[in-house]
Amino acid sequence: MELSEKLVLALPKGRILKEVMPLVNKAGIIPEDDFDDPKSRKLEFDTNIQNLTIIRVRAFDAATFVACGAAHLGVVGNDVLQEFGYSDLYSPLDLDIGHCRLSLAMPESEDSADPREWSHIRVATKYPNMTRDYYAQRGVQAECIKLNGAMELAPKLGLSRRIVDLVSTGGTLKANQLKEVEVLTHITSRLVVNRPAFKTRPSEVSYWIDRFREAISDGTTA
Repeated sequence: MELSEKLVLALPKGRILKEVMPLVNKAGIIPEDDFDDPKSRKLEFDTNIQNLTIIRVRAFDAATFVACGAAHLGVVGNDVLQEFGYSDLYSPLDLDIGHCRLSLAMPESEDSADPREWSHIRVATKYPNMTRDYYAQRGVQAECIKLNGAMELAPKLGLSRRIVDLVSTGGTLKANQLKEVEVLTHITSRLVVNRPAFKTRPSEVSYWIDRFREAISDGTTA
């Protein structure tokens, strides 16, 4: 895909957007007023930087936009990076935001068998690749049922006794009578770059990597 003339920064919607915007602002990027208007239906926003625009997309899609060259930089959780393994994504910075973990959970009412004794596991998850890889390294066969949301319903409705999902505070699990049994990996959000863009526009891309690095060093994330 041919890269656009303007640099495009892909940001994820939701909780991570609130956490990353202080860093974006600290890096010197201020989006137009519509960006903060809840009534606005715009998805692409001008900024105070003449040749830089922001797109606001779903977390999984931010990685796709950057990997395919539709955006040049983006903010993506390393859960997405590990799940999809895009070869055209370069991740130069851990932004130290979006802290959570990918965990195995099951109903509170059930006994927690020792995970080290498992030979087979059936789970509902948004992350089948990560789940299979994690358990394969331990000699466990993971049968994964792919869901894109409402993971906590799977045990309640008999789809699967166990789920693998992102956990932050554990409040959602508790509200659905589930307990965290095992942590597969810890997650943070990263600044990612399109590799071809890094090769063809090295000075521009490197400039913004440095600005974000300085923003992290300043420690102003709230």
